[in-house]
Amino acid sequence: MLVDFHVHSTASDGTWSAEEIVRSAAGFSAVALTDHDNTDGVPEFLSANAGEELKRVCGIELSIESGEGFDRFHLLGLGIDHENVDLKKFLNRIVEGRNGRNEKMLENFERIGINIPPDELASYVKGDVLARPHFARWLVDNAYASSISEAFSKYLLSDSPDATRCYEDRWHPSQEEAFNVIHRSGGLAVMAHPKYWRNDWKRGVCDYEVAEKELARLKEMGLDGIESLYQANTVEENIAFTRLADKLKLMKTAGSDFHGSNKANITLGMEVQESFIAPFLEAVNLVK
Repeated sequence: MLVDFHVHSTASDGTWSAEEIVRSAAGFSAVALTDHDNTDGVPEFLSANAGEELKRVCGIELSIESGEGFDRFHLLGLGIDHENVDLKKFLNRIVEGRNGRNEKMLENFERIGINIPPDELASYVKGDVLARPHFARWLVDNAYASSISEAFSKYLLSDSPDATRCYEDRWHPSQEEAFNVIHRSGGLAVMAHPKYWRNDWKRGVCDYEVAEKELARLKEMGLDGIESLYQANTVEENIAFTRLADKLKLMKTAGSDFHGSNKANITLGMEVQESFIAPFLEAVNLVK
């Protein structure tokens, strides 16, 4: 069966609208919209016509504290109530942190001789979230980079070259607070792409013993599952993270991390066995 529980729209840093995503997912069993730090695309996602067979999951992706010894922790909230008051207040704090970071980045670009008009940058944003991919798109369109990947590597990463690095960090909520907010909004807290948890894992071989120990701790804190099937994983990584989820009795999901042309090598949809995804579908009340 085809599913995808990690998809971005123009409400954050994707290039397809929520309606386009739903239309393209016709024939899938289920799909989730998981925009960064906002749920602005959810009403369109839920109202778009794609037939009765497609089950839809309201979701979100949050960047939270990575934990000691780790570099990046992206958390999917799946099955959330996008109208939840606590969630909305929480997201407002995150957007404020993003806005402060973006102002510093604009200053950094000006410092190296690149003047990015804020109104031009804002024209790339469809929702409330202005993110680094919007900076990257402006840089490509204005000939400061030949591709989105070059824009990131040259300017927008924490390890970009000193002479051109314009990256700034931003506020990240704690793991416990993020888990609690997701649960209070009726959702499940699922770690996205665990291979990216540490930079050296992304570039080489994951240390599954380290991952197991920390995931066990996070489960006690409230983590519900991991995205054990991820489109950018190797086959070996998919197998290893699935076995790890089973060993720790964590829920398993599958996601592409689709962003449209902003990640042109990623396609919408993941092929899974029904037995693999059934516990998650049942947990988010998608089983008839």
